[in-house]
Amino acid sequence: MNQQEAPLVAALYAHCARSYAHLHVPAHRQGEAIFPEWQGGKEILQLDLTELPGLDDLHRPEGVIARAQALAAELFGAGQTFFLVNGSTVGITALFLALCRPGDEILLPRNAHRAVLGGLIFSGAKPVFLEPVVIEEFGIAAGLTPQVVAGALEKHPQAKGLLVLHPTYYGVTGDLPRLVGLAHGVNKPVLADEAHGVHFAFHAVLPPPALQCGVDAAVQSMHKMGGSLTQSSLLHLKGNRVDVLKTARALRLLQSSSPSYLLLASLDGARRQLATKGREMLERAVGLAREVRQALSRLPGITLLGEEHLGRPGANGLDPTRLVISLRCVGLTGYQAARILARDYRVQVEMADYYNLVVVIGIGTTRQDCELLIRGLQGVVRRVGAGQSLVACPERPPLPVGRLTPRQAWLAPSRPLPLEECAGHICAEWVNVSPPGIPLLYPGEEIGPEMVEYLQWVRNLSLPVQGPEDPGLASLRVVVR
Repeated sequence: MNQQEAPLVAALYAHCARSYAHLHVPAHRQGEAIFPEWQGGKEILQLDLTELPGLDDLHRPEGVIARAQALAAELFGAGQTFFLVNGSTVGITALFLALCRPGDEILLPRNAHRAVLGGLIFSGAKPVFLEPVVIEEFGIAAGLTPQVVAGALEKHPQAKGLLVLHPTYYGVTGDLPRLVGLAHGVNKPVLADEAHGVHFAFHAVLPPPALQCGVDAAVQSMHKMGGSLTQSSLLHLKGNRVDVLKTARALRLLQSSSPSYLLLASLDGARRQLATKGREMLERAVGLAREVRQALSRLPGITLLGEEHLGRPGANGLDPTRLVISLRCVGLTGYQAARILARDYRVQVEMADYYNLVVVIGIGTTRQDCELLIRGLQGVVRRVGAGQSLVACPERPPLPVGRLTPRQAWLAPSRPLPLEECAGHICAEWVNVSPPGIPLLYPGEEIGPEMVEYLQWVRNLSLPVQGPEDPGLASLRVVVR
């Protein structure tokens, strides 16, 4: 080992030197859309400080942090806003701890991000998973229907609340006001994972923000679309269905005792920028996204998710700055297309799945970024040709049966077992193809034969897997019984 090496630093500088088209989060685009004070660069490091006199304390805010949080609460229409330095994940976990005790039920969409796993393990809650609508043309999950939510509330009257996605990773929103009305009708709080929707409040063509739809709590990744530094997020509370003191206590337990003042300051600066320039910046982003959509829609074999694919329960709205590009008729998986775009055309996209690419046009996206994307996809289509047939993804297995709570399974004795022998055993780890990070298996769920077959397909295609001890899926860790 050569201690003169700094491999991560070197890789970051090498990446920057390639001048990629930046069509992914964070929205500030390597500082180009950061608020003015930080556009100079090196002096940012002067602000890497700690809890000093006059700088307040995140865990007991009484001064400037309290003021900054109050400004954010007013802007977003919250009763109380908390700054998060451990991402939206810590906000979701804190809400679970504030609402649930071991054994309590909570209603969740099955396409919830794996961030909920920490909340389930810490709180000991028992998840009641609800199946979302699937937009078959793209093979993607959307939102929950009112019928599914109404049925779950009737069947699980003791549930402590409902979590919703607003929007999904693909930018789709459901009929959130109606879902809120159903839950509030039986006095249940509604929590919104709004990680990808912090910008919704700042332009009329975007879907309405979750707080405006009546939710009791919303967690937003300001860094994704709002222009703050990666890992900085917001947790908003409104009304009295979620206890403010319990939430604050949970955050004191979960967040770092040495929070980064760079992250905190970036939240404050990004909030001010959205308040003063948000509509202007998003008007530009929406316009660029419209131009890209028009150009790509003319390419043979390319289909974009649009309003024509919505208008159904669970899929009512769409974030126009988030482009979902289907490559099914080009004969390439999204993973393959993303690799070609990065390698040959200097284009980095937000996400790829089996069928699709997801592209983000954010407040820092440039016209050159968009032109590189268009030229890159033109090149991909010319190279491969339209009319190809991509082998269909097998149908996702039925919803696994939960035999233990995630906490029970996580803490239970476990051992690795060859994948082919796992049917009938209880999973002790989470397994998801990432992105988008939606678990196929949670700890505590029984592994059915259909799931084994599906995971074999994932393994054979070498799709990116997160969660299991063995990411190659030769084995899974199961509970010892």
